[in-house]
Amino acid sequence: MYLGLDLGTSGLKGLVIDASGAVMAEASAPLQVARPHRGWSEQDPAAWVAAAGDVLRKLAGKIDMAAVAGIGLSGQMHGATVLDAADEVLRPCILWNDTRAHAQAARLDADPRFRAISGNIVFPGFTAPKLVWMAEQEPELFARAAKVLLPKDYLRLWLTGAHVAEMSDAAGTSWLDVGARDWSDDLLAATGMTRDQMPALVEGAAISGSLRAALGAEFGLKPGIPVAGGAGDNAATAIGLGVARAGQGFVSLGTSGVLFAATDGYAPAPETAVHTFCHALPGTWHQMGVILSATDALNWFSHIAGASAADLTANLGTLQAPGRALFLPYLGGERTPLNNATIRGAFIGLDHATDRAAATRAVMEGVVFALKDCQQALAATGTRLDTLVAAGGGARSDYWLSALATAFDLPILVPDAGEHGAALGAARLGLMAATGASLEAMPLPPIAHEIIPDPTLTAAYADTYTRYCAAQTAIKDLT
Repeated sequence: MYLGLDLGTSGLKGLVIDASGAVMAEASAPLQVARPHRGWSEQDPAAWVAAAGDVLRKLAGKIDMAAVAGIGLSGQMHGATVLDAADEVLRPCILWNDTRAHAQAARLDADPRFRAISGNIVFPGFTAPKLVWMAEQEPELFARAAKVLLPKDYLRLWLTGAHVAEMSDAAGTSWLDVGARDWSDDLLAATGMTRDQMPALVEGAAISGSLRAALGAEFGLKPGIPVAGGAGDNAATAIGLGVARAGQGFVSLGTSGVLFAATDGYAPAPETAVHTFCHALPGTWHQMGVILSATDALNWFSHIAGASAADLTANLGTLQAPGRALFLPYLGGERTPLNNATIRGAFIGLDHATDRAAATRAVMEGVVFALKDCQQALAATGTRLDTLVAAGGGARSDYWLSALATAFDLPILVPDAGEHGAALGAARLGLMAATGASLEAMPLPPIAHEIIPDPTLTAAYADTYTRYCAAQTAIKDLT
């Protein structure tokens, strides 16, 4: 069997598959995010290790852990986990949705080398500007920084004792030459860093290290089993969904929202605010449009409404045309296509007829239109999407997916287990590292059903998207 560990923002999931790819067991543990200041988002890496231990103990109660022959990792991207020379954590990890380094990101992005070499805008949530922020705001801690690891790679350090990253996650740091698949000494130097402070690089299906004997004894795992390079959460989701060839893509409704497209080669277009990253397999790349609040927006509204997100969405019925109320989901800034860390969300067009159901639909539609922005940005680069698979917790809502399919004018395939994506991809990469198997042997998972665009509502969604774009322009300097 093969184990995938997926370190998310709100929880850590473990998934075990057999050699055929069938799911044998799963377990999860929750995580909390600290927001000590406006625009800040942090986690204690010790909580990740505690959650991983909890998950492994739960799995040991369900299966014979000695049968696990390989481990893969996936996780939230961009987080700056800064260690001293003794591998002690110097400060809480600054997460992907933290915008404190927006001024530093803008300065780096003004240096033409960053877009030219990394293939991407330097977004405030990326790793490099966070280290520049540390150098300016926490110079004593910065002076002690011996290694910078991405979140899942801190778990790898715990599992194997090795400082290793892989290409898909490293591509989101602003330090990687994404075309060459190697750290850029020029970009590191521009941020006061050196190659020695970076982990070694491997491909996602390559062996990155071996499980420490002490952990094997603690959790019933065989010591020395291989740990794969793994992947950032979105690339891992793609591997779990079999998305690796041009024309294939997925839309994820998780904490953040993602429109992911596999590409034929490396074709950066940073001016669109589309992410161009390495994929988890050698010689492959992908593009993504990313919004910072998807289910996060619905969860935010659920707290205000005093009802769970599931209760809010349970009785919406069949898809309706958008109402007059509009929601712009910029609760913590936005990436694609705005690249704006300071813009904030808004409800507009509220009137006496706006009840809880109408407001819920407006929030969901706002996320749909933000992802429509991503579709437009990808299309502007020439990237095509022939097939689209749903992923993430929000994919449980057929209403949400129907709105997306209608706004995109593209059918959406819904897997039997859409939430398995990243953890399943991690487990698949663990299998590949241990056996040398290829992704072709692990295709698209079973599809439960297909969501078809509603042609009677296509024009209504197109008209409301036009209003959404106008509202976006109107609020950007007001919020």
